[in-house]
Amino acid sequence: MPRTLLVTGGAGFIGREIVLAARGAGWRVRVLDSFRPDVHGGVPELPDDVDVLHGDVTDAASVDAALDGVDAVSHQAAKVGLGVDFADAPDYTASNALGTAVVLAGMTRAGIGRLVLASSMVVYGEGRYLEGGRTVRPPARRREDLDAGRFEPLGSDGQPLEPTLVVEDDDLDPRNVYAATKLAQENLSAAWVIATGGSVAALRYHNVYGPGMPQNTPYAGVASLFRSALERGETPRVFEDGRQRRDFVHVRDVAGANLAALDWTGSEDRAFRPFNVGSGTVHTIGDLAEALSRHAGGPAPEVTGEYRLGDVRHITASAERLRSELGWSAEVDFDSGMREFATAPLRKAVARDE
Repeated sequence: MPRTLLVTGGAGFIGREIVLAARGAGWRVRVLDSFRPDVHGGVPELPDDVDVLHGDVTDAASVDAALDGVDAVSHQAAKVGLGVDFADAPDYTASNALGTAVVLAGMTRAGIGRLVLASSMVVYGEGRYLEGGRTVRPPARRREDLDAGRFEPLGSDGQPLEPTLVVEDDDLDPRNVYAATKLAQENLSAAWVIATGGSVAALRYHNVYGPGMPQNTPYAGVASLFRSALERGETPRVFEDGRQRRDFVHVRDVAGANLAALDWTGSEDRAFRPFNVGSGTVHTIGDLAEALSRHAGGPAPEVTGEYRLGDVRHITASAERLRSELGWSAEVDFDSGMREFATAPLRKAVARDE
Protein backbone atom coordinates (compact mmCIF):
# COMPACT_ATOMS: atom_id res chain seq x y z
CA MET A 1 0.00 0.00 0.00
CA PRO A 2 1.63 3.32 -1.01
CA ARG A 3 2.25 5.89 1.70
CA THR A 4 0.28 9.13 1.54
CA LEU A 5 2.03 12.50 1.62
CA LEU A 6 0.29 15.82 2.26
CA VAL A 7 2.02 18.77 0.58
CA THR A 8 0.70 22.06 1.93
CA GLY A 9 1.15 24.78 -0.65
CA GLY A 10 1.47 21.99 -3.20
CA ALA A 11 0.27 24.16 -6.08
CA GLY A 12 3.12 26.63 -5.48
CA PHE A 13 6.46 26.90 -7.22
CA ILE A 14 8.39 24.53 -4.95
CA GLY A 15 5.37 22.58 -3.70
CA ARG A 16 4.33 21.48 -7.18
CA GLU A 17 7.83 20.16 -7.91
CA ILE A 18 7.70 18.16 -4.66
CA VAL A 19 4.32 16.73 -5.70
CA LEU A 20 5.76 15.53 -9.01
CA ALA A 21 8.88 14.07 -7.39
CA ALA A 22 6.88 12.30 -4.66
CA ARG A 23 4.56 10.73 -7.23
CA GLY A 24 7.58 9.50 -9.14
CA ALA A 25 8.93 7.95 -5.94
CA GLY A 26 5.72 5.99 -5.33
CA TRP A 27 3.92 8.23 -2.83
CA ARG A 28 0.20 8.85 -3.02
CA VAL A 29 -0.02 12.65 -2.87
CA ARG A 30 -2.59 15.09 -1.51
CA VAL A 31 -2.34 18.88 -1.82
CA LEU A 32 -3.80 21.55 0.44
CA ASP A 33 -3.52 25.01 -1.12
CA SER A 34 -5.37 28.28 -0.67
CA PHE A 35 -4.74 29.40 -4.30
CA ARG A 36 -4.21 32.97 -3.13
CA PRO A 37 -4.69 35.40 -6.04
CA ASP A 38 -1.55 37.37 -5.06
CA VAL A 39 0.47 34.19 -5.60
CA HIS A 40 -1.32 32.20 -8.29
CA GLY A 41 -2.26 33.62 -11.67
CA GLY A 42 -5.03 31.11 -12.20
CA VAL A 43 -5.03 27.54 -10.90
CA PRO A 44 -1.77 25.69 -11.70
CA GLU A 45 -2.12 22.28 -13.31
CA LEU A 46 -1.53 19.22 -11.14
CA PRO A 47 -1.68 15.56 -12.19
CA ASP A 48 -5.16 14.01 -12.22
CA ASP A 49 -4.27 11.41 -9.59
CA VAL A 50 -3.30 14.07 -7.03
CA ASP A 51 -6.02 14.76 -4.47
CA VAL A 52 -6.29 18.58 -4.44
CA LEU A 53 -8.08 20.32 -1.58
CA HIS A 54 -8.80 24.05 -1.65
CA GLY A 55 -8.26 25.41 1.85
CA ASP A 56 -6.04 27.53 4.04
CA VAL A 57 -3.54 26.17 6.57
CA THR A 58 -4.86 28.63 9.13
CA ASP A 59 -8.25 26.88 9.03
CA ALA A 60 -8.33 23.86 11.36
CA ALA A 61 -11.24 22.17 9.57
CA SER A 62 -9.43 22.32 6.22
CA VAL A 63 -6.24 21.02 7.79
CA ASP A 64 -8.01 18.14 9.56
CA ALA A 65 -9.70 17.08 6.31
CA ALA A 66 -6.38 17.21 4.45
CA LEU A 67 -4.59 15.13 7.11
CA ASP A 68 -7.07 12.24 7.04
CA GLY A 69 -5.18 9.05 6.18
CA VAL A 70 -1.84 10.84 5.74
CA ASP A 71 1.52 9.29 6.73
CA ALA A 72 3.78 12.37 6.47
CA VAL A 73 3.57 16.10 5.75
CA SER A 74 5.72 18.36 3.60
CA HIS A 75 4.79 21.84 4.84
CA GLN A 76 5.50 24.31 2.04
CA ALA A 77 2.60 26.74 2.48
CA ALA A 78 3.93 30.16 3.42
CA LYS A 79 3.99 33.80 2.45
CA VAL A 80 7.48 34.34 1.05
CA GLY A 81 9.86 37.18 0.20
CA LEU A 82 10.92 40.36 1.92
CA GLY A 83 7.51 41.97 1.58
CA VAL A 84 6.50 45.47 0.54
CA ASP A 85 6.62 47.18 3.94
CA PHE A 86 5.91 46.45 7.62
CA ALA A 87 2.18 46.58 6.95
CA ASP A 88 2.64 43.04 5.60
CA ALA A 89 3.59 41.78 9.08
CA PRO A 90 0.14 40.50 10.16
CA ASP A 91 -0.29 38.54 6.91
CA TYR A 92 3.18 36.99 7.21
CA THR A 93 2.56 36.06 10.84
CA ALA A 94 -0.83 34.51 10.14
CA SER A 95 0.23 32.61 7.03
CA ASN A 96 3.54 31.34 8.39
CA ALA A 97 3.47 31.15 12.20
CA LEU A 98 -0.26 30.58 12.81
CA GLY A 99 -0.53 28.30 9.78
CA THR A 100 2.30 26.12 11.05
CA ALA A 101 0.76 25.95 14.52
CA VAL A 102 -2.57 24.81 13.03
CA VAL A 103 -0.85 22.14 10.91
CA LEU A 104 1.13 20.85 13.90
CA ALA A 105 -1.99 20.74 16.09
CA GLY A 106 -3.81 18.84 13.36
CA MET A 107 -0.94 16.37 13.02
CA THR A 108 -1.11 15.79 16.77
CA ARG A 109 -4.84 15.03 16.59
CA ALA A 110 -4.30 12.72 13.62
CA GLY A 111 -1.34 10.91 15.18
CA ILE A 112 1.05 11.85 12.32
CA GLY A 113 4.65 12.00 13.46
CA ARG A 114 6.76 13.02 10.46
CA LEU A 115 7.15 16.56 9.08
CA VAL A 116 9.44 18.12 6.50
CA LEU A 117 9.35 21.89 7.04
CA ALA A 118 10.21 24.47 4.39
CA SER A 119 12.48 26.86 6.26
CA SER A 120 14.86 29.40 4.77
CA MET A 121 18.37 30.79 4.81
CA VAL A 122 16.85 34.06 6.06
CA VAL A 123 16.87 32.73 9.63
CA TYR A 124 20.65 33.35 9.70
CA GLY A 125 20.38 37.05 8.88
CA GLU A 126 23.73 38.03 7.45
CA GLY A 127 25.89 35.11 6.43
CA ARG A 128 28.98 33.81 8.18
CA TYR A 129 32.06 36.06 8.25
CA LEU A 130 35.63 35.71 9.43
CA GLU A 131 37.85 38.33 11.00
CA GLY A 132 41.38 37.27 11.85
CA GLY A 133 40.39 33.62 11.46
CA ARG A 134 37.48 33.75 13.94
CA THR A 135 33.76 33.82 13.21
CA VAL A 136 32.04 37.18 13.76
CA ARG A 137 28.48 38.43 13.36
CA PRO A 138 28.27 41.89 11.80
CA PRO A 139 25.45 44.24 12.80
CA ALA A 140 22.84 45.30 10.28
CA ARG A 141 24.28 47.59 7.64
CA ARG A 142 23.73 51.32 8.15
CA ARG A 143 21.69 53.43 5.76
CA GLU A 144 24.46 56.05 5.53
CA ASP A 145 26.98 53.40 4.42
CA LEU A 146 24.59 52.02 1.82
CA ASP A 147 23.83 55.53 0.53
CA ALA A 148 27.57 56.04 0.09
CA GLY A 149 27.99 52.76 -1.80
CA ARG A 150 29.77 51.05 1.08
CA PHE A 151 28.03 47.69 0.89
CA GLU A 152 30.41 45.29 2.63
CA PRO A 153 29.96 44.55 6.36
CA LEU A 154 32.95 45.92 8.22
CA GLY A 155 35.06 44.43 11.00
CA SER A 156 36.39 46.09 14.15
CA ASP A 157 39.30 47.54 12.15
CA GLY A 158 36.96 49.16 9.63
CA GLN A 159 37.95 46.72 6.89
CA PRO A 160 35.54 44.42 4.99
CA LEU A 161 34.96 41.05 6.63
CA GLU A 162 35.66 37.77 4.81
CA PRO A 163 32.43 35.93 3.87
CA THR A 164 32.34 32.14 4.21
CA LEU A 165 29.73 29.34 4.21
CA VAL A 166 27.05 29.17 6.89
CA VAL A 167 26.55 25.90 8.75
CA GLU A 168 23.41 24.81 10.57
CA ASP A 169 24.85 25.39 14.04
CA ASP A 170 25.63 29.06 13.34
CA ASP A 171 23.75 31.67 15.34
CA LEU A 172 20.34 32.68 14.03
CA ASP A 173 19.61 36.36 13.53
CA PRO A 174 16.38 37.07 11.58
CA ARG A 175 16.41 40.65 10.29
CA ASN A 176 13.01 41.16 8.68
CA VAL A 177 9.40 40.07 9.21
CA TYR A 178 9.61 37.13 6.83
CA ALA A 179 12.75 35.85 8.55
CA ALA A 180 11.16 36.21 11.98
CA THR A 181 8.17 34.11 10.88
CA LYS A 182 10.36 31.41 9.33
CA LEU A 183 12.24 31.10 12.62
CA ALA A 184 8.88 30.98 14.41
CA GLN A 185 7.95 28.01 12.20
CA GLU A 186 11.14 26.23 13.26
CA ASN A 187 10.61 27.01 16.95
CA LEU A 188 7.01 25.78 16.87
CA SER A 189 8.13 22.59 15.14
CA ALA A 190 10.87 22.00 17.69
CA ALA A 191 8.33 22.45 20.51
CA TRP A 192 6.00 19.99 18.77
CA VAL A 193 8.79 17.40 18.63
CA ILE A 194 9.28 17.67 22.40
CA ALA A 195 5.54 17.47 23.07
CA THR A 196 4.69 14.59 20.74
CA GLY A 197 7.84 12.59 19.99
CA GLY A 198 7.50 13.34 16.28
CA SER A 199 10.37 14.19 13.95
CA VAL A 200 11.00 17.33 11.91
CA ALA A 201 13.56 17.94 9.19
CA ALA A 202 13.71 21.73 8.71
CA LEU A 203 15.08 22.46 5.25
CA ARG A 204 16.69 25.89 5.08
CA TYR A 205 16.32 26.70 1.40
CA HIS A 206 18.83 29.03 -0.18
CA ASN A 207 18.03 30.88 -3.43
CA VAL A 208 15.68 28.53 -5.28
CA TYR A 209 15.11 29.07 -9.00
CA GLY A 210 13.73 27.16 -11.97
CA PRO A 211 10.80 26.76 -14.37
CA GLY A 212 7.44 27.80 -13.02
CA MET A 213 8.66 30.65 -10.81
CA PRO A 214 6.14 33.45 -10.24
CA GLN A 215 6.76 36.34 -12.59
CA ASN A 216 5.29 39.53 -11.23
CA THR A 217 4.47 39.35 -7.53
CA PRO A 218 6.09 41.87 -5.18
CA TYR A 219 7.40 38.88 -3.21
CA ALA A 220 9.26 37.12 -6.06
CA GLY A 221 12.94 36.27 -5.71
CA VAL A 222 15.72 38.00 -7.61
CA ALA A 223 16.04 35.21 -10.19
CA SER A 224 12.37 35.63 -11.10
CA LEU A 225 12.67 39.42 -11.27
CA PHE A 226 15.62 39.24 -13.69
CA ARG A 227 13.95 36.53 -15.77
CA SER A 228 10.69 38.49 -15.96
CA ALA A 229 12.52 41.65 -17.06
CA LEU A 230 14.22 39.76 -19.87
CA GLU A 231 10.91 38.27 -21.00
CA ARG A 232 9.56 41.82 -21.31
CA GLY A 233 12.63 42.86 -23.31
CA GLU A 234 13.90 44.99 -20.42
CA THR A 235 17.35 45.28 -18.86
CA PRO A 236 17.78 43.37 -15.57
CA ARG A 237 18.50 45.90 -12.82
CA VAL A 238 21.06 44.70 -10.31
CA PHE A 239 21.05 46.34 -6.88
CA GLU A 240 24.14 47.40 -4.93
CA ASP A 241 27.28 46.51 -6.91
CA GLY A 242 26.13 43.05 -8.00
CA ARG A 243 28.78 41.32 -5.89
CA GLN A 244 26.36 39.97 -3.27
CA ARG A 245 27.20 36.29 -2.77
CA ARG A 246 24.39 33.73 -2.92
CA ASP A 247 23.84 30.01 -3.41
CA PHE A 248 21.41 29.36 -6.28
CA VAL A 249 19.80 25.92 -6.10
CA HIS A 250 17.47 24.44 -8.73
CA VAL A 251 13.89 23.64 -7.75
CA ARG A 252 14.27 20.00 -8.87
CA ASP A 253 17.17 19.62 -6.46
CA VAL A 254 15.05 21.14 -3.68
CA ALA A 255 12.32 18.59 -4.40
CA GLY A 256 14.94 15.85 -4.16
CA ALA A 257 16.05 17.17 -0.79
CA ASN A 258 12.44 16.95 0.43
CA LEU A 259 12.20 13.32 -0.64
CA ALA A 260 15.47 12.51 1.13
CA ALA A 261 14.20 14.25 4.27
CA LEU A 262 10.95 12.24 4.24
CA ASP A 263 13.00 9.12 4.89
CA TRP A 264 14.79 10.73 7.87
CA THR A 265 13.34 9.62 11.20
CA GLY A 266 15.73 11.39 13.55
CA SER A 267 16.87 10.03 16.87
CA GLU A 268 15.97 10.57 20.50
CA ASP A 269 18.35 13.52 20.87
CA ARG A 270 18.00 14.84 17.30
CA ALA A 271 14.33 14.59 16.39
CA PHE A 272 14.35 18.22 15.20
CA ARG A 273 17.15 18.77 12.71
CA PRO A 274 17.85 21.73 10.40
CA PHE A 275 19.53 21.16 7.02
CA ASN A 276 20.88 23.73 4.57
CA VAL A 277 19.59 23.13 1.05
CA GLY A 278 22.00 24.70 -1.39
CA SER A 279 24.18 23.83 -4.33
CA GLY A 280 27.36 24.34 -2.30
CA THR A 281 28.67 26.64 -5.06
CA VAL A 282 29.01 30.40 -4.58
CA HIS A 283 27.88 32.85 -7.26
CA THR A 284 27.06 36.54 -7.14
CA ILE A 285 23.80 38.22 -8.03
CA GLY A 286 25.72 39.84 -10.87
CA ASP A 287 26.68 36.34 -12.10
CA LEU A 288 23.00 35.40 -12.08
CA ALA A 289 21.92 38.44 -14.09
CA GLU A 290 24.76 38.01 -16.61
CA ALA A 291 24.07 34.29 -17.14
CA LEU A 292 20.34 34.83 -17.66
CA SER A 293 20.92 37.73 -20.07
CA ARG A 294 23.45 35.72 -22.05
CA HIS A 295 21.33 32.59 -22.34
CA ALA A 296 18.18 34.58 -23.13
CA GLY A 297 19.95 36.71 -25.74
CA GLY A 298 18.77 39.80 -23.88
CA PRO A 299 20.31 43.14 -22.90
CA ALA A 300 23.26 43.19 -20.54
CA PRO A 301 22.38 43.83 -16.88
CA GLU A 302 22.60 47.31 -15.38
CA VAL A 303 24.23 47.68 -11.95
CA THR A 304 22.24 50.45 -10.27
CA GLY A 305 23.75 50.96 -6.81
CA GLU A 306 20.22 50.93 -5.37
CA TYR A 307 19.53 48.87 -2.24
CA ARG A 308 16.76 47.59 -0.01
CA LEU A 309 17.01 47.95 3.75
CA GLY A 310 16.73 44.47 5.27
CA ASP A 311 18.62 42.75 2.45
CA VAL A 312 21.74 40.92 3.58
CA ARG A 313 25.05 41.26 1.79
CA HIS A 314 26.34 37.69 1.62
CA ILE A 315 24.65 34.38 2.49
CA THR A 316 25.96 31.07 1.14
CA ALA A 317 25.51 27.55 2.43
CA SER A 318 27.40 24.47 3.39
CA ALA A 319 25.15 21.55 2.44
CA GLU A 320 27.53 18.99 3.97
CA ARG A 321 25.07 17.89 6.68
CA LEU A 322 22.42 17.03 4.11
CA ARG A 323 24.97 15.12 2.04
CA SER A 324 26.52 13.18 4.90
CA GLU A 325 23.33 12.39 6.85
CA LEU A 326 20.72 12.03 4.10
CA GLY A 327 22.85 11.25 1.05
CA TRP A 328 21.56 14.26 -0.91
CA SER A 329 23.58 16.57 -3.11
CA ALA A 330 22.58 19.01 -5.82
CA GLU A 331 22.68 17.66 -9.37
CA VAL A 332 21.89 20.72 -11.53
CA ASP A 333 24.99 22.86 -12.12
CA PHE A 334 24.70 26.65 -12.34
CA ASP A 335 25.25 27.13 -16.07
CA SER A 336 22.95 24.27 -17.11
CA GLY A 337 20.26 25.49 -14.75
CA MET A 338 20.51 29.07 -15.98
CA ARG A 339 20.43 27.99 -19.61
CA GLU A 340 17.17 26.14 -18.97
CA PHE A 341 15.67 28.85 -16.78
CA ALA A 342 16.45 31.66 -19.25
CA THR A 343 13.79 30.41 -21.67
CA ALA A 344 11.59 28.20 -19.46
CA PRO A 345 7.97 29.23 -18.90
CA LEU A 346 7.19 31.23 -15.78
CA ARG A 347 4.02 31.10 -13.75
CA LYS A 348 1.02 32.95 -15.08
CA ALA A 349 0.99 36.60 -14.03
CA VAL A 350 -1.03 37.37 -10.93
CA ALA A 351 -3.84 39.88 -11.00
CA ARG A 352 -2.85 43.35 -9.83
CA ASP A 353 -5.11 45.77 -7.96
CA GLU A 354 -5.82 48.89 -9.99
